[in-house]
Amino acid sequence: MKNGKFFAMSLVAAALLTSSCAMKKDLDNCKNDFKSLQDKFTAQSLELKEAQTNVTSLNTRLAEAQAELADQKTTNKGLQKALSESINQGGANISKLVDEINASNKYIKQLVDAKSKSDSLNLALSNKLTRSLSKEELKDVDVQVLKGVVYISLNDNMLYKSGSYEISPAAAATLQKIAKIITDYKDYEVLIEGNTDNVPISKTNIRNNWDLSALRASSVVQELQNKYGVNPSRLTAGGRGEYNPVADNDTEAGRSKNRRTQIIITPQLDQFMDLIDQAPAEE
Repeated sequence: MKNGKFFAMSLVAAALLTSSCAMKKDLDNCKNDFKSLQDKFTAQSLELKEAQTNVTSLNTRLAEAQAELADQKTTNKGLQKALSESINQGGANISKLVDEINASNKYIKQLVDAKSKSDSLNLALSNKLTRSLSKEELKDVDVQVLKGVVYISLNDNMLYKSGSYEISPAAAATLQKIAKIITDYKDYEVLIEGNTDNVPISKTNIRNNWDLSALRASSVVQELQNKYGVNPSRLTAGGRGEYNPVADNDTEAGRSKNRRTQIIITPQLDQFMDLIDQAPAEE
């Protein structure tokens, strides 16, 4: 009898153990299924976000295309109106209108070609000028060519002794190279223009920033003439005081940019047109 009870209890225990193992296996399967579904959801979320981004981009492009179409419609209406008026005034005016349109298109093409040559010239001149300056010198020297006019802007910290209009010895190498540039463009006029920040000058022998800017420009002119042989008849010294800022005077960095001397090398109109014709072809 005891053996029968023991056997029955063993069967129950085995059944419970088997049931427990089955439940654990099912739980593991559920966890795996959940992770798989979660990964699919993440991937589909990313795909949805990318699709939404593409839709936004397409909507933007559609809006731009619609705006261009609206502009084109406005232009067409103007042309149609002009054509209608021309027809009303007589068939001969149609030919005149066509000639005017062709002439306008030709003029626009000439302007585009001239600008391309001018941009190419400006780049070539700028590269030629900056090639002779070292990286250290380029920190204090800014060279730009705009519409055939060469602008060389020099930082006052490099040019002058502190609080003075006397030329610093450290500026000699840079001024020598700039003198060569001026000499190379011997038919151009050269304006030396002094600029200051808006901080009042406190020197007894200098009344204000007008005086300081003019004296600094004059110092550069005389340095170019006396030390580097630039023809003085080509040079003009001028001061603009604090009234031509290129940055905000409320910060030290801005005031530093405003304290500058510009050397402006300007061709005559006919010389500028010659330079455009000589501009290198675009690649």
